Amino acid sequence: MDLFDAGAEKLKKSQSPLAARMRPETLAEFVGQSHLIGEGRALRLSLESDKIPSLIFWGPPGSGKTTLANIIAHSLDAHFSALSAVSAGVADLRRVVEEARERLKLYHRRTILFIDEIHRFNKSQQDAILPYVEDGTVVLIGATTENPSFEVNSALLSRAQVYVLNSLSEKEISVILKRSLEGENGLGNYHARLLEEAEKHISSFAQGDARIALNILELAVMTTLPDKDGWRVVGLPQVEDAAQKKSLRYDKSDEQHYDLISALHKTMRGSDPDAAIYWLGRMLEAGEDPLYIARRVIRFATEDVGLADPQGLVIAMAAQQAVHFLGMPEGKLALAEAVIYLAGAPKSNSVYVAYTNVQKEIARNPQADVPLHLRNAPTGLMKDLGYGKDYKYAHDYQNHFVKQQNLPEVIKDQRFYTPGKIGYELNILNRLRAWWGNAKAEASTGENQDDS
Repeated sequence: MDLFDAGAEKLKKSQSPLAARMRPETLAEFVGQSHLIGEGRALRLSLESDKIPSLIFWGPPGSGKTTLANIIAHSLDAHFSALSAVSAGVADLRRVVEEARERLKLYHRRTILFIDEIHRFNKSQQDAILPYVEDGTVVLIGATTENPSFEVNSALLSRAQVYVLNSLSEKEISVILKRSLEGENGLGNYHARLLEEAEKHISSFAQGDARIALNILELAVMTTLPDKDGWRVVGLPQVEDAAQKKSLRYDKSDEQHYDLISALHKTMRGSDPDAAIYWLGRMLEAGEDPLYIARRVIRFATEDVGLADPQGLVIAMAAQQAVHFLGMPEGKLALAEAVIYLAGAPKSNSVYVAYTNVQKEIARNPQADVPLHLRNAPTGLMKDLGYGKDYKYAHDYQNHFVKQQNLPEVIKDQRFYTPGKIGYELNILNRLRAWWGNAKAEASTGENQDDS
């Protein structure tokens, strides 16, 4: 690189966005992903031993996939060739491979072939990489936001180690923000100070994406006028303006966190979909962890809808999987669908009451014996002692049912579950009546449930 190239590179870097200027160059500067690059972790050990296999980095936007690939190349003193699967084709791959082959032959220098959004390459494009990964011409590092199990060819996947990157935490985003206010590459020349509430808003709004956080910070600093002492004091109004989104007053660890989740739960229980989706939106738009909400929605499906509509649990679990797979903002609609469905579903707390009754009984009588006919009898001695004797195999009887005592002797007449009289649970009630009469269908030892 001559003086003109060096000057051009310096000018380019100075005019680059803050996110590009603040890109770490060493592991010591890298923030996050300690499960991969922390002391003693596999990726770090591979790097320290100078033996890096081909890799696939799977993680959300802004989690550091490209940065980590750059650091690996720099640490190994390898040439870094980057392609984007959005615009590159087989011809581009062949060019990079040919250059890598010449570099290895003439200078004994490895080439890191970084392919961003590798999931966008079709099968033939992915197949074109295989021979050069296998023979060591290039070390492949692919980056994807999609599950590589579905989007990357199995042949290529078998030749690469997959590492999962996580969204950055709000604390990690805050570290990056503070660091970016200093130094020549950062915003040190602007004498900017970020107020705590503004920092919290950026960290929450970014949803784990460092690039988004730095873009907001840079714009907020640029548009804040210096005060009489020359300081640019960036507060919440400046950050909201830069992000084009108002901060919703919300503290995930404070009283409002519990008030809003309580409101969501109670309005679903109250069968009010309008109110339920409103409280859901209040939490999501304020930056609440969507998986926390998903867990509470699943709990509601079992506690308050239960067997009145067993499909409620299926939909709640599907929403959790959708949030996990899609992330935000796409996952919001899956949660909204589940919340509306559950608010409109028939309600029953019979499962909750039944299990509560069981817990109370176990506390009173924790060691009640299993009836002999229900016990396992794997040995002759056990059979001689009566284990399994007189057990009635239900499938040998009409309608696959036969009456027999299934509870311990000391609580043989105890009842824990009282079925509701609406929704799917009415079917259960009618079957229990047909099998057992009213003994199991109507009696209960616990509190009465609400069938409305």
